[in-house]
Amino acid sequence: MSTAKKSVKRVTTHVLRAMKEQGIKISMLTAYDYSMARIVDDAGIDVVLVGDSASNVIHGHETTLPITLDQMIDHASSVVRAVKRALIVVDLPFGHYQGDSKNALKSAIRIMKESGAHAIKMEGGEFIVDSVKRIVSAGIPVMGHLGLTPQSIYKFGTYTVRAKEEEEAKILLSDATKLEKAGCFAMVLEKIPRQLAREASERLYVPTIGIGAGNGCDGQVLVTHDMLGINKGFSPRFLRRYANLYDVMKGAVEHYIEDVKSGDFPKDEEAY
Repeated sequence: MSTAKKSVKRVTTHVLRAMKEQGIKISMLTAYDYSMARIVDDAGIDVVLVGDSASNVIHGHETTLPITLDQMIDHASSVVRAVKRALIVVDLPFGHYQGDSKNALKSAIRIMKESGAHAIKMEGGEFIVDSVKRIVSAGIPVMGHLGLTPQSIYKFGTYTVRAKEEEEAKILLSDATKLEKAGCFAMVLEKIPRQLAREASERLYVPTIGIGAGNGCDGQVLVTHDMLGINKGFSPRFLRRYANLYDVMKGAVEHYIEDVKSGDFPKDEEAY
């Protein structure tokens, strides 16, 4: 039994802050449904992210932009029913906070009330500070997200590493500080140079969660379907595959089809 599973104490934003102070790395994975959330929570994950990556992974869209607030709430509600220990963070989807702090608060309240999740996550720097302040003032924890921000893919035009140049790196560090002061309890740093991520992690009092940002962050996050090898067409440098479930699952389905076609399934002992 893992150390994490010995305790059923709920992970909170306070717990994550204490983990950073104690040098304990934070583990975070995505989940979009009851069954997957049950597995990652039982395994002892610290944070479950109901990511807008569901737009790609579950709904088959090219980007994260099409997913709706109602869909995010539906995914989050399923995850909440499964999770007993982990902190549950839900992405605010595109179009529900950009440029309108009142709409941002309204959307965050809907997620919290209708799903039962514990926090929301927002992409962007200085331009979301007003929204962060308004949401935090309502008692809703906010996780920030800097670096590569997939909701802005059409602005950047590429998924390549962000903040490689000195000027953009300075802006990122400034934005991180502003988000922390606005009340963010943690920060995702996606696809930025490892040294920059380490510097940001050392500057900030709140935990940083890296994805493609090196080992200097206070924790790491991956998309569960990617790290389990359910998705085969996505292989960035930062992704470590811990299983190859696509082939395992495909093989099982092929075996089932063969048994049905041959009449081997069901056998007498499998019938009433």
